[in-house]
Amino acid sequence: MHHIAEGCRHQMEISSLDCNIDTENVVRFIDAFVCKLDLQKLNFAVSTIKDEGRPSYHSSIFLKIYLYGYLNGIRSSRKLEARVRATSKCNGSVAS
Repeated sequence: MHHIAEGCRHQMEISSLDCNIDTENVVRFIDAFVCKLDLQKLNFAVSTIKDEGRPSYHSSIFLKIYLYGYLNGIRSSRKLEARVRATSKCNGSVAS
C-alpha cells in the first residue's frame, strides 16, 4: 500500500511556494531540515495498518507539522490543525 506523499512544488500554479514564503521564514528551514534527515535511521518507519481506505500520510509530513508547532509554541493538536489549515505558509510546505 502506498502512502500519501508530498506534492511536487515545481508544478505550474498561479502562485508557487517560492512566491508565498519569504526566504527567511522558518517553514523553509523545517522543510530543508526534514528533507536532509534519514528517517529510517531515526526509526520513523512507515507501517501499513490496513489495505483498504485512504492511504496514510508520510512520516515526514507529520514531523514537519510537529516541528512547526514546536517552534511556534503551539501545544494543542486542535490549535495546530487550525493553524495548518489557515496558514498557507505551512500548507505549502506540506502540500498534499
